[in-house]
Amino acid sequence: MLLCAVEITVLINSMGAFTFGRAPSLREQLAWVLALAVPLVVRRRYPVAVMIVVSVLFIGAQWRQTGDNLVPSGVLFLAIFTVGAWEQNRVRARWSRIGVIVWMFLWLGFHLVRAIIGPEVQFKNAAGPMDPMLANVLYGLEFNIFFFLFAYVVGEMAWTAARRQAQLEFKAEELRRSQEQNTRGAIAAERMRIARDLHDVVAHHVSVMGIQAGAARRVLDSDAGMARDALQTVEQTARTAINELRGLLGVLRADAETDSRAAPGLDDLPELLDNARAAGLEVSHGVYGSPRDVPSAVALSAYRVVQEALTNVVKHADARHVDVRMRFLDSALEVEVADDGRGHSASNGSGFGLVGMRERLAVHGGSLEAGPRRDAGYLVRASLPTEESA
Repeated sequence: MLLCAVEITVLINSMGAFTFGRAPSLREQLAWVLALAVPLVVRRRYPVAVMIVVSVLFIGAQWRQTGDNLVPSGVLFLAIFTVGAWEQNRVRARWSRIGVIVWMFLWLGFHLVRAIIGPEVQFKNAAGPMDPMLANVLYGLEFNIFFFLFAYVVGEMAWTAARRQAQLEFKAEELRRSQEQNTRGAIAAERMRIARDLHDVVAHHVSVMGIQAGAARRVLDSDAGMARDALQTVEQTARTAINELRGLLGVLRADAETDSRAAPGLDDLPELLDNARAAGLEVSHGVYGSPRDVPSAVALSAYRVVQEALTNVVKHADARHVDVRMRFLDSALEVEVADDGRGHSASNGSGFGLVGMRERLAVHGGSLEAGPRRDAGYLVRASLPTEESA
């Protein structure tokens, strides 16, 4: 802006085409344009202060009737625009601009009044239908109204656009953070599911293996045949555990369709009962209602509940008999595991006992009842809503 002002000032002085008909020395004119342009360096940091300084210098330059008025007007326009575009206090931005504009119109009114009451101005080549002085006054008013209104509106539009852009960036950042949080939540939930599955698989089979290995150790010298049978059960249980672990890993690697095929279900319950029998329990099993296909996720949850309940019976209940019942109701599948043990809580403190069961059932909108029986033992009853197959 300073370079442009210096060039225009030199050109106007070289032509002698002064805006006010006369002008002070070239050195003074250059000093005025330098004073007007330099404050623009800090216009974004101190927009209101720069606008006030520029407006005062603008009136001073006109009072001294410098040769050029185009570049000073551009400087004033830029200062007013900057307040609209950069001042964060919007109340201050609005009223400071209005104050400067009113001040400028008072200055313009002073000039117009002085022109009207002063010596008569000769308008050469005036040929329009209006009085030349009236036309001059209207032209000055309309030009300044357009000038200041344009500076005000453009600054406001720049602020609005910048604010809208900032809001979009903020919302995009919020969305990114929300997606990251959802992803972390999904990962945590998946890890918890995997931990529950690992607990169900490992705890059940390792408990059976431990009991059978202890039985084999006790009768190793006195009854080799029984020890051999116990060790064979340990071997079979270990293979079953390995197969289930492999199936679980396959679930993690496969897609959703493969997941449903790899996961155990109601058809695998007899194997759980055989493992419980191998651990020394008397197991009775009953199925009530009309058996039907249920969703694979529901079947898996029912299987895991029975598995967890039997594991806790073997490890904690000191029971001799366990009764496993499965009921196909009109709109639900119900599984029940009852033992004749001490009636202590099935939770082993690992965090994946009854809590894990309830979490599984909550996914399907199911419910869990668990507690000591009235006479003796412990009861676990799970209800899983299901749709009847066509």
